[in-house]
Amino acid sequence: MTRNILVIGAGKSTAYLLDYFMEKALEEDLALTVADLDLTAVPPHLAKQERCHLQNLDIFNDAAREKAIAQAHIVVSMLPASFHHVVAQDCLRLKKHLVTASYVHPDIKAMDAAVKESGLVFMNEIGLDPGIDHMSAMKAIDTIRDQGGNMLLFESFTGGLVAPESDNNLWNYKFTWNPRNVVLAGQGGTAKFIQEGTYKYIPYHKLFRRTEFFEIEGYGRFEGYANRDSLDYREAYGLQKALTIYRGTMRRVGFSKAWNIFVQLGMTDDSFTVENSENMTYRDFVNLFLPYSPTDSVELKLRHYLKIDQDDSVWYKLLELNIFDDQRRIGLKNATPAQMLQKILEDSWTLKEDEKDMIVMYHKFGYEHNGKKKQLDSNMVVIGENRTHTAMAKTVGLPVGIATLLILNKAITTPGVQIPITKEVYGPILAELETYGVSFKEHEVPYLGYNPDTVAS
Repeated sequence: MTRNILVIGAGKSTAYLLDYFMEKALEEDLALTVADLDLTAVPPHLAKQERCHLQNLDIFNDAAREKAIAQAHIVVSMLPASFHHVVAQDCLRLKKHLVTASYVHPDIKAMDAAVKESGLVFMNEIGLDPGIDHMSAMKAIDTIRDQGGNMLLFESFTGGLVAPESDNNLWNYKFTWNPRNVVLAGQGGTAKFIQEGTYKYIPYHKLFRRTEFFEIEGYGRFEGYANRDSLDYREAYGLQKALTIYRGTMRRVGFSKAWNIFVQLGMTDDSFTVENSENMTYRDFVNLFLPYSPTDSVELKLRHYLKIDQDDSVWYKLLELNIFDDQRRIGLKNATPAQMLQKILEDSWTLKEDEKDMIVMYHKFGYEHNGKKKQLDSNMVVIGENRTHTAMAKTVGLPVGIATLLILNKAITTPGVQIPITKEVYGPILAELETYGVSFKEHEVPYLGYNPDTVAS
């Protein structure tokens, strides 16, 4: 019997996901429906596939949404995270399995008992970060425990970056996922982690000046800044007794220092709108946040205000973005500072069609075994193909696709609202990801404990 997969949402992260389903369609007897309000992002070759159907769908049209879900055997929601619960409510009522790559929405978490009672699998956080980070970490942690080790330390960093061959700007960065999320990164709460048994906190205005450094063999030096709450998964990972737990985001060295300029000026603020934003030039935008002076230029005011030397590398990064241009206009009505900054950055940081992105993930596991302290380092590097088939789309989409088929084929059967931290889930998914070139290199190294300047083999 043909199994119907409904994918709701056809954004940037779906290229590999949709290709994966089409690759498996004949042998697995699958029919794929891709539903979105805007189908222009769907690669044209999919529309020609006999087993693929494109459907224009407004998820807020209750009748149309429910009809589409009722016809599916399993639903994959690739919508923005805040919309997943709308789909989940229908899936529960209509008894359909659900897969998402996003953090578990509180409303979905509240459905757990009912989902279990219905024998359904609602798999969440099965993309890259969250997703591959959970699975790769739990595989290593479970292996250490199975061998009699006790966890002392866990650090994890992930970065969506530009590949070395396409790295041609001073920031060593281009957008590989939702630019808005990049601009707003780190906001919404003080970063929290535990270091050598002591709780540590970093407020947003200091976040990008408290960075860790490490090297990945063959790819050079990176820096990482703390995620909002590194302790979110302490219980899920069984790390209640670990002395250090630190999760962060990875960038090339120097990015955070320069990004901190935008934070200090207030350019990343998304809480208010700017009058006449549509007609402002980029230069006008910068001047919004600087003291008045009848004689000093915008450039001079900025350097004095934030004490930036003219020969500072940060200064050249700012100049490269053309933020002092008095001809280019923002062109956005009633925009927040964050939205205006995003518009400026997209001019410089958008991948060209033939450019490639790169995903880097690094874990450090410290543990005690037979009275000796040991350390395991693990890292993954994935390079994209082009602007459509990105490493980001690959590492988000493939785990989603693999999990979907495993649920359909009853290889994953434990019911409930869950994340991929059990052997039943991470074992087969990580094994199949390796066949697509998504794999980790692991090395035992001398135990360093918490060290802000780490070398990863």
